[in-house]
Amino acid sequence: MKKSFYILLMGALLPLSLFAQDKTDNNSNEQTEQTEEKNIQSFLDENAETQEGLFTIHKKDNKLYFEIDKELLEKEILVVSRIKGHVKGLNFGGAGMRSRPQQVIRWQKLHDKLLLRSVSYNAVANEEDPIYQSVVNNNFEPVIKTFKIEAEGDNASSYLIEVTGLFTSDIAMIGALSASDKKRFGIRSLDTKRSFISETKSFPKNTEVSHVLTYTGNKLPDNQITGTLSIEMNQSFIQLPEQPMTPRLYDERVSYFSLQQTDYSMDVHQAGKRRYITRWRLEPKDWDAYSRGELVEPVNPIVYYIDPATPKQWVPYLMQGVNDWQSAFEYAGFKNAIMAKEAPSKEENPDWSPEDVRYSVIRYVATDIQNAMGPHVHDPRTGEILESDIIWYHNVMKLLRNWYLIQTAAINKDAQKSKFTDEVMGELIRFVAAHEVGHTLGLPHNMGASSAYPVDSLRSKTFTATHGTAPSIMDYARFNYVAQPEDGITSLYPRIGEYDNWSIEFGYKLIPGIETADQERDEINQWIIERSNDPAYRFGFANGIDPSAQTEDIGDDAVYASKMGIKNLQRIVPRLKEFAYKEAVNNDEVEELYKQVVGQLNRYCGHVATNIGGVYEYNRTMDQSGDIYVPVNKQKQLGAIQFFNDEIFNTPVWLLNEDLIATFGRTEVYAMVQNLQSRSLRRILNASKLNRISDYSSKTGLDVLNVLNTISNKLFKDDSNDEFEMALQQTFIQSLLALESKDSKSNTSVRAALGAQKSSLEDLLKKRSKKEKDKLIKAHLDGLIQMLETK
Repeated sequence: MKKSFYILLMGALLPLSLFAQDKTDNNSNEQTEQTEEKNIQSFLDENAETQEGLFTIHKKDNKLYFEIDKELLEKEILVVSRIKGHVKGLNFGGAGMRSRPQQVIRWQKLHDKLLLRSVSYNAVANEEDPIYQSVVNNNFEPVIKTFKIEAEGDNASSYLIEVTGLFTSDIAMIGALSASDKKRFGIRSLDTKRSFISETKSFPKNTEVSHVLTYTGNKLPDNQITGTLSIEMNQSFIQLPEQPMTPRLYDERVSYFSLQQTDYSMDVHQAGKRRYITRWRLEPKDWDAYSRGELVEPVNPIVYYIDPATPKQWVPYLMQGVNDWQSAFEYAGFKNAIMAKEAPSKEENPDWSPEDVRYSVIRYVATDIQNAMGPHVHDPRTGEILESDIIWYHNVMKLLRNWYLIQTAAINKDAQKSKFTDEVMGELIRFVAAHEVGHTLGLPHNMGASSAYPVDSLRSKTFTATHGTAPSIMDYARFNYVAQPEDGITSLYPRIGEYDNWSIEFGYKLIPGIETADQERDEINQWIIERSNDPAYRFGFANGIDPSAQTEDIGDDAVYASKMGIKNLQRIVPRLKEFAYKEAVNNDEVEELYKQVVGQLNRYCGHVATNIGGVYEYNRTMDQSGDIYVPVNKQKQLGAIQFFNDEIFNTPVWLLNEDLIATFGRTEVYAMVQNLQSRSLRRILNASKLNRISDYSSKTGLDVLNVLNTISNKLFKDDSNDEFEMALQQTFIQSLLALESKDSKSNTSVRAALGAQKSSLEDLLKKRSKKEKDKLIKAHLDGLIQMLETK
């Protein structure tokens, strides 16, 4: 028998059971109406636009709705935020540049709302370990935004939420500007009335939303007069693999792009760190054949499609840049592992889209940026690369033209003009395409590769025909600038080399029977140790200290290579007007080529200067012998200083070409040469560099005073009286004073050497001033003395 409860209502006692029954009846009617209202089909009208995909997208009354399938709740979704368009002064990389690190989200249902939560994989643990719950509790997932459930699918199979505000308000997770950007650009606020969703697309594994965010500010990177900064963003929501890939541990001796986690399940007495490489999931179609060492095709090869917007003449070369990697994957046991295809036409596949995460694309972007980029999107749990869109900027051709002309025109007729043939430019495009594809395979720059080849080998016709300029196309080893006309070199390009083959083997060769990354650690370590004595297999990171790991250099001897490079620059300077000649065109291009020559010489100076106070860095583990840090020997450092005395501090008069001076002005030419000289001197007289010379003096036998004397003896010789030498003398003394200032990081030994150098130099200048008859030179000398006497 039902119990009756009573409540006091308006001074009368009523049976609660009766009230409840009435309420139930009312609720029953309301619930029927509410259920009908909350059905997605009835909520949407016939004018609503729908796109099916990972999230089904609905547009109604200028509002955007996501229909989230019930099966997606609690699943992890990757979010990649990119700036869709180029904004001058904001994103050098142009369209496609990420504005935020990629992130993971999950949707959760709470009563009548869906929660958007941010998931972090910075801290992890095995779900079966007791510590797992503590990791969860101490890494509580923040709620980014809550959404009211507007309607439901049949049998609550999906949930409809309005997401317009997610893309038109300043949500930090997907915003265009970081806190530091906002401060730098004087951003006051986001104007929601001028922020809107511009485009949406949904595909089986990803949903794309483009939106414009409009900010107001007073220090904007462009169009400052408007007080407005509008940025078009693109948000990619990508489904992560249901079955995570077995990861591979990172090793700095080979190096890959990587991700790092704190793993609380590691058997160490601390919060252990794990670092995994990023790589594509390649699995053999025939495991038995693969285990026998036969070449096997992968289940899912890596495929890059060429953007339909690409000029037709460049398509074959971009495709070849991709296909060049096929031979490298054979070292990992795969054939036909990577390939390029032209994008299908609308007739062939009307559903194909470059925004579909199932397709990786070389995107052709029409901007004046002289660059190309090879980013990729990866699973933050394992490092599995999910897709990649290489950004190819149209104006990279200008960069290639300048490199190839300046570095090879002395020996290469194909480069002796400002506009190359399509065949020549195509091969240059192929080289850069292969380099960018390497990045999308997980490979970072290997700036230590080029030092494996002796300079004399780069002057050998037979060697260069089979090796190119470096063992890795991932080095910044451009073209062969050391080869001389008499060497007969015809192969001037970088190519995929032995280090690249090894790097692909390290990252992609599978070990049968492996289920965890730890199980393969010992075997992979043996692979590395077997190659450790061959410099062609060495990875080097450009840190500004190691002369064997530098950008834009080639060969094992920077002094020798740079001297050969200078000889070639001397050959082309008198011919720059010839190379740039066009009828009815001004001389701007001649001036640009001249500046490129000075820039190339400046690079040579940088390569040589790194030897002074340089320290080689060798990545070695505890089971390998040899020092990790080894200073450059005394002879090589003094040879580098002598290079500057001979080639730079002796005024490079070959740059003072009278024909060019008559074309674009003496003042500008002289200023460029003086800037080159002073920059070179300051490169040597650098506190960090001099400190290293001092710190390693007991090993090398070279001390700071020896370095200072070697330079000053050159700069302050008796006949120092032209404007270039006078400017260098001023720069030398200014540098001494700066190194001695209280803000300088010079150590005690360096400061003692500076004091001794100043004292001897002051005595020398005073003696010389007393004898000097020329009033201008005497005034200069007295000015230097006054500088030295100033405290």
